[in-house]
Amino acid sequence: MEKSVDAFRTISEAAEELDVPQHVLRFWETRFSQIRPMKRGGGRRYYRPEDMDLLRAIRSLLYGEGYTIRGVQRLLKERGVRAVMALPKAGGASGLEDQAPISSSDPERESLAHEAADVYADMSCALRAALSEIEEAQRILRAAHAH
Repeated sequence: MEKSVDAFRTISEAAEELDVPQHVLRFWETRFSQIRPMKRGGGRRYYRPEDMDLLRAIRSLLYGEGYTIRGVQRLLKERGVRAVMALPKAGGASGLEDQAPISSSDPERESLAHEAADVYADMSCALRAALSEIEEAQRILRAAHAH
């Protein structure tokens, strides 16, 4: 039996309706302060119809329009929740030229790519150092066993 559009949704119902895993909804709550489902005893979440509208808009911007989380946060801050919630109903965010999805030549995306490359380089260097230490420990163990 389908729930009324005015009915509250549990996190499992919201996740199913939006076709996203429950952990994604919990993650979005940490990134978008505007998502505030009611919480009952034991922390059980109940999403109101307006929560669902906002979640649909966020999902559409992230998955359909190619926005980053930071881009959607900026939209919410600059345009407001109501304007963002209206985007999917108005055919998406294509009319927001100044808020277009991040392109490959966008300085923000380039900055993030450089940060990711730096993190990768640091991790790669740390892994090589750890491997070198393991190989040295193996050499010492082999020498100890030989005596």
